[in-house]
Amino acid sequence: MGTVTLGVSIAVPEPHGSALQRSRLGFGDAAAAGIPTHVTLLPPTEVHAADRPAIEDHLSAVARAGRPFPLRLRGTDTFRPLTPVVFLRVVEGGAACDRLQERVRAAGGPLDRELSFPYHPHVTLAHGIAEDAMDIAQAELADYEAAWTVRGFALYQQDAAGVWQPCREFRFTGRTAALAGEPAHETA
Repeated sequence: MGTVTLGVSIAVPEPHGSALQRSRLGFGDAAAAGIPTHVTLLPPTEVHAADRPAIEDHLSAVARAGRPFPLRLRGTDTFRPLTPVVFLRVVEGGAACDRLQERVRAAGGPLDRELSFPYHPHVTLAHGIAEDAMDIAQAELADYEAAWTVRGFALYQQDAAGVWQPCREFRFTGRTAALAGEPAHETA
């Protein structure tokens, strides 16, 4: 069956998602055409295609243990010079995102993996483009703000053209205990 590349993320809802994707394209980040606007929970991860049912079962269990939480984006920042990325900051809900991504990548689970960098929830605005274009992205959206309630997350698979395709949405059910230590509202 081979391998597939999967990712897990929280979609940025409309009208924000498509507007931010258009902005990212406008800054010259052509890769944005194939990347829905999101907060990453699991970065691109190669897995055996045959493991997909176990992965979906695992993500279903993570969703059953979760509950909705507020997420707020405000202002820009950058990972430069470490990596060429400009992003929107998650100023509320970051700790809940962190706990959620830990559950997705749980030790011994089907998506157990180490990260290349410490987890930092964010929404990418520009990646790997010219420095002056990254400066423009950071300045133009410095006052950007959006907020919504996160009610779940989604599994994506990268297709042969490099486009991320949604596979399945996992909604929080609230039927079981919330993620360990998650308060009802928080500021990250």
